[in-house]
Amino acid sequence: MPQKIIIDTDPGQDDAVALLLALASDELEVIAVVTVAGNVDLAKTTTNAAKVLELAGRADIPLYAGGDRPLGQRELVTAEHVHGPTGLDGPDLPEPQIAVQDTHGVDFLVESLRANDPGTITLCTLGPLTNVAAALNKAPDIASRIKELVVMGGAYFEVGNITPAAEFNVFVDPEAADIVLRSDIPVTLLSLDVTHRVLTTPERLARIRALGNACGSAVAAMLSFSEKFDVEKYGSAGGPLHDPCVIAYVLQSDLFSGRAVNVSVELEGKYTNGMTVVDYWRVTDRPHNVHFVRSVDDEGFYALLTERLGRLP
Repeated sequence: MPQKIIIDTDPGQDDAVALLLALASDELEVIAVVTVAGNVDLAKTTTNAAKVLELAGRADIPLYAGGDRPLGQRELVTAEHVHGPTGLDGPDLPEPQIAVQDTHGVDFLVESLRANDPGTITLCTLGPLTNVAAALNKAPDIASRIKELVVMGGAYFEVGNITPAAEFNVFVDPEAADIVLRSDIPVTLLSLDVTHRVLTTPERLARIRALGNACGSAVAAMLSFSEKFDVEKYGSAGGPLHDPCVIAYVLQSDLFSGRAVNVSVELEGKYTNGMTVVDYWRVTDRPHNVHFVRSVDDEGFYALLTERLGRLP
C-alpha cells in the first residue's frame, strides 16, 4: 500500500523537483500539496506549485494555500536572488488552470490528520515550518497522529546559507521551527550537511535533459538557472539539490545515514538567530528529538531521481 504523504512547500526550483519526484513514485500517495511563503511570496509559491502539478499531468491532486508570513512579528524574507523573480525561473511553463482549494492550508492539515488513522500520514516539508507550527498551535492533538515529519531545513557542520549561522527555511520562521522541534513528533532532518553532498553537476543535468520528456527538460532548465548562484558562491561543481532529499529519504532511506540527536533553534542570538544548534556529539543531556541526516549516497540519489523523472510526461 502506498505511503500517504502531504507535501508542504514554497516552490522554488528544488521544491519543484521534489514534487516531481514524489508524483513519479508509485510508492507514494500524495494526498495534497500545501503552499507557504518562503522562497517567494505565497501567491507565487502557489502558482508555482500549480504549474508543477500540471507539468506532471497531476491536476487531480488538491492544492491548498497556507501561511503568507511567519508566525511571529518577523517580516517575510524571500530568496529571489537565488530563484529569480518568479521563484521558478528557467523553464517557460504556462499559467496554470488548477483551482486552489478554498480551505486554508493550515485547516486542511488539521482536518486531514484527524480524518486519517493515526500514524498513516507522513508530512514532507520543503519550506519554512509556518503551516505545521500553526496547525499544532490550533490543534495540539494532531501531533500524535503524524507518522513522521521529514524536513528540509537547518544546518550545523555546513553552517548557514542565508546568514553565517542560519539555513534559509529555519531563518524565515525560527519560531515555527522551534514549535515543531519541541512537539514530540518523530522528525527526520535533511539539513545543508547532507543536501550539499548532492550536487547538480553538468553530467547529472545532461542525463536528466537526455530523458527527452517535458518534465526532464523543465528540470534541467530549472536547475541550470538556480545552480548559478551556488556555483558562484561555493565554487563547487554544481548546486546543492536540497528539497528532493526529503522525498528520496521517504522513498529509499537506505541512501542516507545519520543519528538521533537534540536539535534546538536559536531565537534570540544577535549573530545566530535562526541557527539550528545540533548536539551531534551528545555533549548535553538534552533529549534526542531529531534523526539528523548527515551523509548520502549521492550517485544512488541521482540514479533514483533520474529514473523517476523519466516516468513523467
